[in-house]
Amino acid sequence: MADLAAPRSEEFGPMLIAGLGERYNDETSVGIPALWQRFDPHIGHMPGQMGGKTYGVMWPLQGAEGFEYVCGVEVSDLSAVPAEFRRLTLEKQKYAVFSHAGYISTLRDTMGQIWNQWRPASGVRIASRPRVEIYSATFNPNRPGGVEIWIPVEG
Repeated sequence: MADLAAPRSEEFGPMLIAGLGERYNDETSVGIPALWQRFDPHIGHMPGQMGGKTYGVMWPLQGAEGFEYVCGVEVSDLSAVPAEFRRLTLEKQKYAVFSHAGYISTLRDTMGQIWNQWRPASGVRIASRPRVEIYSATFNPNRPGGVEIWIPVEG
């Protein structure tokens, strides 16, 4: 496992995201790749889609165990999005941005380094906002890289 590079700081948002979503916990999160496979045919065909990046948006469930995860694309307007898709508005937020240089199969390792090493050592306070994975327009699951992890921070 490669050492985690220091994050850069950026502001991001507001942004409108449309996609598919489900609830997961640590055990069921292995199902996230299947969610992406279900969403893949809609990439490039979502009404109002902007750009070629894709987004994985995750936030903890209030008062319950687990988290909600949505895979989606940026859209210009949520009103044209078909009813079967989730609609999200990501408000403007400051983030610590990490690059994931490995294969997508090792993304969980990078997440572990962020939460178990960087977070406690940094002293940074995590904001109660969604975490965002950004997949470049050239992302290929069979090649390393092309993924950034955006962790919402206070301040």
